[in-house]
Amino acid sequence: MKTFLRGAFGLEVISKWEPNCWIKIDCPDTEDYNYLQKTLNVPEYFLSDIADIDERPRVETEDEWTFIILRIPHRQDDSKMPFITVPLGIIFKDNICISICHYQTVMLKDFLTYYERKNLGFTDTVDLIFKLFLSSSVWYLKSLKIINQRIDVVKRELERSIENKELLALFHLENCLTYFITSLKGNEILLSKLKFKLPVDELDVELIEDVEIELKQAHESANIYSNILSGMMDAYSSIISNNVNSIMRILTSISIILMFPTLISSMFGMNIKNGIENSNWGFAFVVGFSVVVCAGFLWIFKKKRWM
Repeated sequence: MKTFLRGAFGLEVISKWEPNCWIKIDCPDTEDYNYLQKTLNVPEYFLSDIADIDERPRVETEDEWTFIILRIPHRQDDSKMPFITVPLGIIFKDNICISICHYQTVMLKDFLTYYERKNLGFTDTVDLIFKLFLSSSVWYLKSLKIINQRIDVVKRELERSIENKELLALFHLENCLTYFITSLKGNEILLSKLKFKLPVDELDVELIEDVEIELKQAHESANIYSNILSGMMDAYSSIISNNVNSIMRILTSISIILMFPTLISSMFGMNIKNGIENSNWGFAFVVGFSVVVCAGFLWIFKKKRWM
């Protein structure tokens, strides 16, 4: 679905294209592709690259078109992988500016809402690009806060009981952070290229500084959370291993102790003379002797902390 927006003082939706307006396309369909290729003559491979969810951040130029891929955070309705990153394509030349995303992201909705509420807009294509950069960096930070809250919830659950479900939840959150770190690093490299490739004015310089600060903060936060999560998973893995060793040690000790009554009863139960076969107290003697031997070994195991 495509939307035409204009305005330096507040974004305004218009019915058709005007020079220097913003063509915003979300989840493009066949009609949108026909408009881009046949009406605007956008190179086809630009569109196919944007559709690739694994496409890395980069900037290219072909036939006077400039093509930028920016990776932005996207929240999924998936309890296992709540966050991923998706490509946002920005294509422009002369007085045409197009953004294409194959996902309905909260970031883009919030971007429109914020600038409409604040009565703000964009002066030119370069200004819009860096404002989208800034918005994506802010949403990375917001998403990281949510991930950190989920880590705290899972950590509290693990303190009560270590189960596979909680460990798998930590593993999926670690994957989210890995996607974030990789995308943020790519966005930082892309930003450093755009500073020299695009015609930047004095106002854009201040905006770029804000973007750099937010990107750096998001990248550092993602690295910190990832390191904390990795250390936490290593610690819980060690705890699980120690618990298994303790259980196996106790079971082994119990098996050894229970072996003695079996051994004693087998010896006195053999079909040979042992002096108590005709005694009325023979059974009680064997039981008592077994109890004493087991109690003795139990005391030894306890003293050596084997149990």
